[in-house]
Amino acid sequence: MNAIKTVVREKYAEIARKSEDNCGCGCCGQSQTEFTILQDEYKEVDGYVADADLGLGCGLPTTFAGIREGDTVLDLGSGAGNDVFVARSIVGESGKVIGLDMTPEMINTAIRNNQKMGYKNVDFKLGDIENMPFENDCVDVVVSNCVLNLVPDKNTAFKEIYRVLKSGGHFCVSDIVTKGDLPEQIKRSAELYVGCVSGALKKEEYLKIIKNTGFKNVQVHISKDIIIPEEQLKEILNDEQYSIVIENDIGIISMTVSGYK
Repeated sequence: MNAIKTVVREKYAEIARKSEDNCGCGCCGQSQTEFTILQDEYKEVDGYVADADLGLGCGLPTTFAGIREGDTVLDLGSGAGNDVFVARSIVGESGKVIGLDMTPEMINTAIRNNQKMGYKNVDFKLGDIENMPFENDCVDVVVSNCVLNLVPDKNTAFKEIYRVLKSGGHFCVSDIVTKGDLPEQIKRSAELYVGCVSGALKKEEYLKIIKNTGFKNVQVHISKDIIIPEEQLKEILNDEQYSIVIENDIGIISMTVSGYK
């Protein structure tokens, strides 16, 4: 598991460095087998900060999160601060938004972005989703965008979400899950980690973890198929494996789901 985290941390550190060089995620020597799920929808969302959008999301969790003015919101895997700034536009001056990320380079980028915005009620902390540096029952809403499937121990991750939420609080996350048995070649590919594929669980397993953690009123708000380009699949799979994937409609889904403590 530590090896997995090292791969993810190194990948996102590289992305953060490239963003500081105004290079973006896809223009500086990106592998052909590497892809991201870009989000144009954010440009129409209140609070959107272009410098904080590195194109790494797979949904719009804040749209379905039921965030209210004055709430304390925690964004897991906050990156350069994209969802943090969107949440800040909702909670207003009376609320608070915290971004948690395990990559120092991302935290530094997010802090610099916040300095440009001048928000006093936004904070970014370095830490691990499986062992969050927060007290029990301290936040109203937890959001996350295409991050939890990168966490090796998802049971612990959702237990930590449950722990930090106040009674009656809730989470809303957009994430990547699979339908059918995704070939190990795709799951093991380090190049695909940044595309949020390698650590993905089956949709049914993901929802089972949430419910077993104790969350109530679990709801899938939206799901959509993510199409991996044919040439990328053929780079990873042999002909027989490729045929099995196509014939059995094995694939990847982006899903936005919420649940209440």
